[in-house]
Amino acid sequence: MTAPATELLVETDALVQRLGDPMLRIFDCTVILEFGPDGVSFRSGRGDWAAAHIPGSDFLDLLAELSDPVSPYRFMLPPAEQFAEAMSAHGVEDGTRVVLYDSRGSMWAARVWWMLRAYGFDGAAVLNGGWTKWTLEGRPTSETPAGYRPASFRARPRPGVFADKEAVLAGIGDGGTCLLNGLPEPLHRGTGPASPGRRPGHIPTSLSMPAEELVDPVTQAYLPEAQLRARLERTGALSADSVITYCGGGIAASGVAFALTLLGKEGVAVYDASLEEWATDPSLPLEVG
Repeated sequence: MTAPATELLVETDALVQRLGDPMLRIFDCTVILEFGPDGVSFRSGRGDWAAAHIPGSDFLDLLAELSDPVSPYRFMLPPAEQFAEAMSAHGVEDGTRVVLYDSRGSMWAARVWWMLRAYGFDGAAVLNGGWTKWTLEGRPTSETPAGYRPASFRARPRPGVFADKEAVLAGIGDGGTCLLNGLPEPLHRGTGPASPGRRPGHIPTSLSMPAEELVDPVTQAYLPEAQLRARLERTGALSADSVITYCGGGIAASGVAFALTLLGKEGVAVYDASLEEWATDPSLPLEVG
């Protein structure tokens, strides 16, 4: 990756060397998707983290701690006060170095990274390959919970990191805005199984850029820079004035947005409510094919 990206993406060998650093905060952010007859459900990865995790790491619960509890849509960015309270309880403040990981292609880690960015914290990075690469390499694991002391996180809301439906509507057909769908191609086309109560298809003029295609299928590490750049250049995102990413609920979209940021792209926003809002509102346009 380019020089700025080295601050955003941490390799496993570099993290091993920093284990035990008193200013380091490592967090597993995993949420587990389960597919059943009624569609997709979500459960916290806390149990898996408790059984085995990177030594010294803590767990951030997106379902219980880091989602807006009053929103009708899942995983929405929580209010600044709630977010600051959660980060403070986990020992995050100015001067700490945060490393985020998950066991699902880094999308959940990227989601937390994007929220930290939205609240003005720039000392976070994603572990390249996450738990998958860490365990494939035989790195050390632990069952001992972290003991981070409480801290004082200051939320500094940063505009433009998240987008709402009005921004997306304005971006449809706007030659300077690139809309990217982070879901798999069949869901983008509307040929895959849609979630109950949600119309199939994609936002008009948006292009398919599955987040899962930006990572190695075995190690779950981000593709080498040249490959990553080539895949994103095909969408026109790297040359667009601005980019808005979306998916089912803002998670895969965060993975795509993070990859764009790794390549130095500015002007990227995540449509927070994504298809949870868009595909359930019949007044909003949706296309199939």
